[in-house]
Amino acid sequence: MQRLILILFIACELCFYLLIAQTGIVEYFSSNIFLIAPLPIGGIIGTLLVSYIKIENTNKISIFLTLQLLMSFIYPHYNFLTLFILGIAVGSLAPLIINEIKKTSLVELGFALCISYVTGTFLFNYDVSQRGFIAITLTLIVLIASRFLPQNSQNKISIDSKHSLFLMVLWVFLDSALFESLSRDISVSIWRDGFTLEIALFHIIGVVCALYFKIERNQKELFIITLFALSYLFYFLREGFILSLIYPFVISYYNVVILQTISKKDFKTITFYMVFIGWIASGAGLFVALENLILFVPIVLLIALIKIMTREYLPKNKEITYV
Repeated sequence: MQRLILILFIACELCFYLLIAQTGIVEYFSSNIFLIAPLPIGGIIGTLLVSYIKIENTNKISIFLTLQLLMSFIYPHYNFLTLFILGIAVGSLAPLIINEIKKTSLVELGFALCISYVTGTFLFNYDVSQRGFIAITLTLIVLIASRFLPQNSQNKISIDSKHSLFLMVLWVFLDSALFESLSRDISVSIWRDGFTLEIALFHIIGVVCALYFKIERNQKELFIITLFALSYLFYFLREGFILSLIYPFVISYYNVVILQTISKKDFKTITFYMVFIGWIASGAGLFVALENLILFVPIVLLIALIKIMTREYLPKNKEITYV
């Protein structure tokens, strides 16, 4: 029973972030960077400070979930102060949630992510101004579940923790820029064009492939960059159906890789990583989408591809040189 509670705990908080913090608030405030700025500012502060609060993590979780619940009751009618408070709550909870992933097995992590992605996909088209009950329901589930979490760590997940922070930030930036552009593009919005089932299915396939099919680190990084390149290609070509298959897959795949990588770190390192991955990278992607700079993103993809390929073949070139 505790394992099921852990799955719901992770899934519902991730879903809250997607439906409320990432899309609901941004869309409700018409993507006005100045109006929503208190949210990421509070998020960064909360993420950095949570590791310095000298109480048990279970009590930290309860405190910040209670704060999140209070803010959920006034959704979406936020002002500068309440957005800042919500940011602190969500930002503090992010590393705490990731720290709980250490207790999961492969199957449990897979179920949690699949529940989150599928629920978020089916509720994505729900009017953002009417998501208050969703925010309250999700937070209540997480808050209740937090009181019954297992104490032991499973340590069953085989983790490759060598992926660089730079690459993980890059993946989130590429995802955020495309996601924010897609959600605003009425001509090729895959969520609003009848591809809900395809998106949900390929989210699940992406999670399964990331968890159970093992490939070498450089090949995995090249695979992710290639999938992002294809996602951008089909976005520019306005191929909504193909995009609805590839893009959800790469979202799920790279997020599993990131979670597997950073969940192995100590708690302070997790908070440091989350500032860059959870806030700075996603914020940069939002800026690119709002300023219509997405045509420049392929240049970033090309640079990343060159970097990965150089790292793949440079050792061999060195051996030849020395010979």
